[in-house]
Amino acid sequence: MKLSMPLVYAGNPRQSADEVASLEKAGLDLIWVAEPYGFDAPTLMGYLAAKTETVEIGAGILNVYSRTPGALLQTAAGLDNVSGGRAVMGLGASGPQVIEGFHGMPYSKPLGRTREIISILRQGLRGERITSDGIFTLPLPADQGLGLGKPLKLLNQPERADLPLWVAALGDANVAMTAEIADGWLPFLFLPEKATEVWGAALDQGRAKRDAALGPLQVSAGGMLAIGDDVQGMLDFMRPMYALYVGGMGARGKNFYNDLACQYGFEKEAKQIQDLYLDGKKKEAEALVPQAWLEAGNLVGPEGYVKERIEAFREAGVTHLSVSPASDDPAATIATVKEWLS
Repeated sequence: MKLSMPLVYAGNPRQSADEVASLEKAGLDLIWVAEPYGFDAPTLMGYLAAKTETVEIGAGILNVYSRTPGALLQTAAGLDNVSGGRAVMGLGASGPQVIEGFHGMPYSKPLGRTREIISILRQGLRGERITSDGIFTLPLPADQGLGLGKPLKLLNQPERADLPLWVAALGDANVAMTAEIADGWLPFLFLPEKATEVWGAALDQGRAKRDAALGPLQVSAGGMLAIGDDVQGMLDFMRPMYALYVGGMGARGKNFYNDLACQYGFEKEAKQIQDLYLDGKKKEAEALVPQAWLEAGNLVGPEGYVKERIEAFREAGVTHLSVSPASDDPAATIATVKEWLS
């Protein structure tokens, strides 16, 4: 099992990025860089490439709407080059709030877009001319443009043809597609003991169609990491984030994370959290986040308990344990867990 973590920053990301070098020395294998509607991920990824030597640098995630397939290909190949073959491209559909509210694009055909973009990226990374005849039409036909388009390939030689392409997915159809065509899967708010119940059938469906050349599907999941006795105090720090996603990341009837909470068996709490959150009662919503979910979805507690939770994630198929160290010395915490995993 490899060790990964999200790049967490508030305000100025440079300070957090500068700390990644020490985490790399402590044994961190992969750093994920998000962008939702904040600073763009590729800029920070390029900055990290110059600051580090061995850690893999992953986009976690780039949405499949706001950049053309060609732009995503340029970004992937460029990051892989400047990092010396350490880039990982996490892709995903994001959600209507971000895509329609921030980027001004209709949130349509998320699975089809993702599938086609992965196909186009693989063409380009192999050094081939990129073509597509689906949601994306490459090159643009004469009756839709000036008639001067022709299939093109990257001017530069990509660092790797097999740059890893991961997908963030929660719904059954998306998870099945991910298991079929992607190198890795990025679930969210992962509860190991419920993983097979919620996603087992979709994963099996996708794996049955998977090209053996892709190798086994990689999975990155985890949560807060805190080794010690102040379990409740540390877990309470996670309540706002869970409440935000279950209650506020979407609208009633269109919230993927609320649906996930229901699949986990927290239907009553999910409805109450959403109602309170959308009514502006965030603290009340946070108080209703199920304790059982917080405990099972994170790695917080005495050393023995944290080790048990690591094994639960491993048994659920996680290949890259994703942790957010909550300690005065994150590098030391990473080093400790890295030793447990080796």
